[in-house]
Formats: sequence, C-alpha cells, structure tokens
Amino acid sequence: MEKQYESKLDVIKTQEAITKVKQHFEKELLTRLNLIKVSAPLFIDSKTGLQDNLNGKERAVDFEVSGQYLEIVQSLAKWKRFALKQYGFEEGSGICTDMTAIRKDEKIDSIHSYLVDQWDWEKVISKEERNIDTLKAVVTAIYKAIRTTARYIKKEYPVFSYKLAKSVYFITAQELEDLYKDKSAKEREYLITKKYGTVFIIGIGDKLKSGKEHDFRSPDYDDWKLNGDLLIWHSKLGIPLEITSMGIRVDKESMISQVKKSMCEERLKQKYHKMVINEELPYTIGGGIGQSRLCMLLLEKMHIGEVQVGFWSKEELLKCQKMGIKVL
Repeated sequence: MEKQYESKLDVIKTQEAITKVKQHFEKELLTRLNLIKVSAPLFIDSKTGLQDNLNGKERAVDFEVSGQYLEIVQSLAKWKRFALKQYGFEEGSGICTDMTAIRKDEKIDSIHSYLVDQWDWEKVISKEERNIDTLKAVVTAIYKAIRTTARYIKKEYPVFSYKLAKSVYFITAQELEDLYKDKSAKEREYLITKKYGTVFIIGIGDKLKSGKEHDFRSPDYDDWKLNGDLLIWHSKLGIPLEITSMGIRVDKESMISQVKKSMCEERLKQKYHKMVINEELPYTIGGGIGQSRLCMLLLEKMHIGEVQVGFWSKEELLKCQKMGIKVL
C-alpha cells in the first residue's frame, strides 16, 4: 500500500456510490446473461453435499438445530445447479443471488475479509456448449458489464481517473507457467495482469507440468479444464484483483475423475454427487462475482473495509488509521 492515502469520496458519498455500483452492475449482469434474481439460503444441511468445500481446507461455520447440524454456506456453486433443476429453467437462462458467507479461516488483509459478499449466478447450457468458446463468451459478457458500470460510475463521480483494459486477455494456467517457469503462481498472476490489465486464467485445479496446481479448487463443481479466474489490475494497490472465479460445471466423467485425483471419493455417496453421476442435473456454467471487490476497484479504494462492514484486528485497524483509511 501507499504511505499516503486519501479517499476520493467521503464516507457518505462512498455509501451512496456502493449502492450505485451494485445496482448498475447487477442490472447489466442479469440482462447480458439472461438471468433472474432469486432468493438464496444462508445455511444448508451439511449431509446433502451442497456445501462448497472451496480448496478443501476452509472450515464451514456450523450450528446445531434440533439435533441436526447446519452450515453457513461458503458459496452456492452446487445449490444453484440443484435449484435450476428444481425450478425448471430452460437452456440459455439462469439465476442470480446475493450470497453472503462467513469464511472464518480467511487470512485478513486489504482485500480479504471474514465476510464474503458476491453475486452468485448460474445458467443452463447444452451439453454441446461445454467448451472453451462458451466460457470465453460468458467471461467477455461479464467484463462488458463491468466496463459499462465503470463508465457510469465515472460519469456520476468525475474524480475517478482509472482506465480498464478494452478486452480480456485469455491464457491457460499451463501457458502461464510455461511463460514464467521460475515464478510462483501468484508472481505469474502479478506479471501477466500488470502487462495486460485484465486477464482470465483458464484451467485451475489440476496439476500442471511442474506437478503443482496453479491454485486449489474443489473437485466436484467446476470442470478443471473449463474454469478460471478473472483478474483486473488495481492501480492504487498495484496488485491483480480477482473479481470472479467461475466455470462450466462438472459432468459425470469430469467429476469422478477429479474426485479420484483429490482422494475424496466418499463424496460420491452424497445426494448432489449421485445426481451428477445419474445425469439428473442440467449442464450449467456459473460463478461468484465479488461485490466488495468490484466496489474496491471502481471506487479506487485501498481496503475492503472501506466498502463493507467487517471485523478487523486491532493491528489491522491501527495500520488503516496510520494510512488515513477509514473503514466502515
């Protein structure tokens, strides 16, 4: 972070601008992807298999009700696909929700919080659409929604001067490793995003030629060959900011293969996994788009605490105070 910082909007204007960012982007997203807004669960039965296990290390927040354990959702990756079947959505249409989660094992810093807020969306596609071209087309549509929102916000608040790349640069995780063989995954993300401004890294979860994954992914919702992360350069912080993680969801073959690679075959006994194996769920594409992350980017904020009310350690609060950062 920079040593000297002054927000271009005061707290009241910031609150106003947060609402404008969220309302405008959501409208763009729903229109461009043909989605409708639906309600979403805050907690689910841990035995259904609908919980998102993320990279497998995060512990869900749980509580007991009448002898039954429920878990606060970590994302709605699996629930949304199940909901699309239950609601009877047709190919080419889908849903979007306001998802709020608690990730108690998160390492807190300027872009990470215990509170996760995102637009969790999911869309029905055909079996033939399970390909890279479909993935790229949806990523491009999402980025156009971001750019349109950015233009609107800059018109509303002329104090902002950032420029977003005109288009998304696509690269696979393997191509990225080949390009920067002597760098770590995070260093590779930094270099490629700084160069191109907006980058989508395809194929996250499986092992690369080096024997290491670019990053960890749960094996039972995204197809590791057809997923990825959208990174946008945050000029104030000087880092790549992950705005969304998304992908085409697993079919029977990819899920069984990935679960075996991850040595968690016991999951295949759960209801959700059986439905995938029995081909009872629709083919879908989906992901989560960070609401606070997008606000940080478009409002040129240095800390996620400037755009969401969270919990911060005394050390983090002191650091923000010294830098002139006012957390909500």
